[in-house]
Amino acid sequence: MLKFFLLFFISFTLFASTGDKVEIYASSMTTKESTVIANDGVTVVYKDYYLSAKKAIYNRKNGDLELFDDIKVTYNKNYRILGNYAKLNIAKKEKMFKPFYMLDSASNVWMSADSGEGKDKVIKISKGVISGCDQNDPLWKMEFSSSDYNSQTKWINLYNTRLYIYDIPVIYSPYFGYSLDTKRRTGLLMPKLGLSDKEGFYYEQPLYIAEYDSWDLELKPQVRTQRGSGIYSVFRFVDSPISSGEFSLGYFKEKETYFEENDLAHDSHFGFNFLYDNTDVLNQWLGLELEGQSGLYIDINKMNDVDYINLSSNDTVNTNTATQVLSRINLFYNTDNYYLASYFKYYEDLKEESNDNTLQKLPTYHYHYYLDSFFKEHLFYNADVKSTNIDRAVNKTVLQTDINIPITLQTSLFDELLNVSYTANLYAQHSRFGGTEVNSTINTEYNDGYFARNYHTVSASTELTRAFETTTHVVTFASSYTFSGGETKNGFYKDHSDTCSDVLNQDKPECEFYNIRDVDEVVQLDFSQYLYDISGEQILFHRLAQRIMYGAIDGRYGELENELDYKIIDGISFYNNTFYNFNERAFSKIFNRVSFSRYGVVLGVSHLFKDSFIEQTLPSGNPRYTSYMTSTARYTYNKHYSYHGRYDYDLETKVAKSAEVGFMYKKRCWDFGIRYVENKRPVLTQSGESSIDDRYLYFSIALKPLMSDGGSSDLAITLPN
Repeated sequence: MLKFFLLFFISFTLFASTGDKVEIYASSMTTKESTVIANDGVTVVYKDYYLSAKKAIYNRKNGDLELFDDIKVTYNKNYRILGNYAKLNIAKKEKMFKPFYMLDSASNVWMSADSGEGKDKVIKISKGVISGCDQNDPLWKMEFSSSDYNSQTKWINLYNTRLYIYDIPVIYSPYFGYSLDTKRRTGLLMPKLGLSDKEGFYYEQPLYIAEYDSWDLELKPQVRTQRGSGIYSVFRFVDSPISSGEFSLGYFKEKETYFEENDLAHDSHFGFNFLYDNTDVLNQWLGLELEGQSGLYIDINKMNDVDYINLSSNDTVNTNTATQVLSRINLFYNTDNYYLASYFKYYEDLKEESNDNTLQKLPTYHYHYYLDSFFKEHLFYNADVKSTNIDRAVNKTVLQTDINIPITLQTSLFDELLNVSYTANLYAQHSRFGGTEVNSTINTEYNDGYFARNYHTVSASTELTRAFETTTHVVTFASSYTFSGGETKNGFYKDHSDTCSDVLNQDKPECEFYNIRDVDEVVQLDFSQYLYDISGEQILFHRLAQRIMYGAIDGRYGELENELDYKIIDGISFYNNTFYNFNERAFSKIFNRVSFSRYGVVLGVSHLFKDSFIEQTLPSGNPRYTSYMTSTARYTYNKHYSYHGRYDYDLETKVAKSAEVGFMYKKRCWDFGIRYVENKRPVLTQSGESSIDDRYLYFSIALKPLMSDGGSSDLAITLPN
């Protein structure tokens, strides 16, 4: 048996000049002076290299190792190089392959070329082709005149590259570089292209800079040949294991002709955004050892109009429609017993030339004591204190402090069949005013004052559960009765309560700081039921809620709410939320949504109807009725083909808000998609808010594994209206 083994595996151990061991295994081996010749089943092992061939010649004098026929090389289990001839020098760390073939096992990218020569970690390759598709008939491939590959960094450069799809030349690039792994590296990202009859040719070429693990920077210069040019940037950083942030900055300059023809409010658009999140800020920044949880969240925004956001990309689906920008800073500390926090909120209305008169909350201080109990969990109480500094540059300001302390006594009766409780609610608010009114038409006195009241709530509820053979039914009944107690007030609250307590007078200037509402004598009735299948999955949820008000001028009965979420059969569900107004004898809100998900088909249709019951048009310009429909559809034919559509329509104004239809073709090595999109894009003109109707045709392609699904190259073409 030992003799048979030696006939097939003869081992010859060599040492390079560096002292590293080289092992050659073969079925037969001969030596002549300084030359070793191995034949049949040759295997060479050197560090992480494993080479196999039919024949090998090793020169011990100069260290050259030559391999012949059916050569395979595996390095660190990541790629293989195959060819008919290879020459390696272990001491000089040189290698040469003819022809050259490489397969990266991690990404399935292969390369075939005339020859490859390498020293250390770099391989220089001449005239070849590369692809991630099937080697016999690739759907896409890149031909190049030369290339170099670093086996340590796994970065490859291609020169004079031609992209072919089904042997059809598509794109030429003098240079193309990419990574065969997912490590962050500095370089060019995939460009974005577009064509518009209004804005001309669109080109964005992102540059990604990632020299350190703790931060990266993305620069996104863009040009729109008929509109202008600009640059956006995103700087992302991680300053500790528990905190990270990002800073975005952008600027776009309009061409004078486009600015004048479209009557834009600004000839340049700029802004910035700063985001930061820290999940243990107090211990980290102050060197404390607090047991509770602390956090800091910062979101600061500044821009001169909505086009700053809309121009940051070429995707008309994700355009900004809001004209109010919110910046905020939240800081909190939380324990099992209490919660402390401060909130800073700054509002910016992009429609206004100046926000000096805009009310800001700088800051709000918040203390909350969590629910606690006395007397064997029959008496519960908690406390909430919130102080808000409502500030602005001109006109009156106020510091308002709210105190809310509910005390609840509860117990169970009839062997826990009925739960009853009584709650005494103690509430108080104090206002201290500052600032000076600059509007001469308003002659209102703002005297410091306080308001305090107590009101009472009596509640009763029960829950019944019954299990059947395949389902479980849960029914809950609850009722509560709320009535007012005593109250006291002076100063501002006494001066303005008669006017400002009426909901219809809330928009009056003297009522902008008055947020006290009367406590109505109300009975609240709630009914809910759940139905679960044997696995515990919800089949049905149904809820009814009704308020009955005593002494109310505008009617005794509040709106009846009905909510239903019903899984009709597997894959089909229906949701409804309806409000009925007894005074108007009409529905004030109806929302319906039907969804279907089976056989590769996903459908969703929803409709919202609202009636404000105000005959005339509201001051904001909004109509009395809202009737809005949204719909989405997706069909996955198989693992290769999928189709989708979307349509949003305002039935009241008879205006299509957005529409989209498209398909996606996916293969192992590439994706190709087409989308047709219609969208209303908001703009800010010199005469106020307006909108532009856009029609786009998007082409997206992802050459896998070089591009992920989120990193595909997009071409957007704007269609004339």
